[in-house]
Amino acid sequence: MHNSSRRGFMGKAFGAVAGVGAVGSLIAMKKTWDPLPSVKAAGFTTLDMTIYPEGELVTEKWRGKPIFVLKKTAAMVAKQTESQKARDVVVGDSHFMLAIGLCTHLGCIPAYIPAEEGFLCACHGGKFNWAGEVTKVPPPRAFDIPPFKIEGTTLVLGEAGPEYKAMKDSGITL
Repeated sequence: MHNSSRRGFMGKAFGAVAGVGAVGSLIAMKKTWDPLPSVKAAGFTTLDMTIYPEGELVTEKWRGKPIFVLKKTAAMVAKQTESQKARDVVVGDSHFMLAIGLCTHLGCIPAYIPAEEGFLCACHGGKFNWAGEVTKVPPPRAFDIPPFKIEGTTLVLGEAGPEYKAMKDSGITL
């Protein structure tokens, strides 16, 4: 009887040590899967939207991708269609075209041609208007809009705010 209670204690002790070891291993594995703090910090880019000149395309960088920022002139805003208005990012009284600057066909970087008020992808001849919509195929869809959040006059890329979620829910962007 004395030996069986000792055996039971040893079994329980071994089980407890094995359980603690298993939990410790799972925690260590989870930590290796989490992104490093430097990677998390690279996921957000803050843009001061007051510095952009009207009618001029500025290319920013976010997560290694080009981001097209075009502050629209009053004439551009006046002649927009409803679908173009839906793609606008409005900060204060200014309207912006904000898009990941990669062709949705094969990932080329289209050139902005101000005289034509649009973008031309030289690889396969695809064209986009200044709102980011496809005007000549082969691109299958409009420019993608990166996740953004508006905070006053700044725009935070990489964080999905209510404006971006509304665009995504309505099918304007992926």
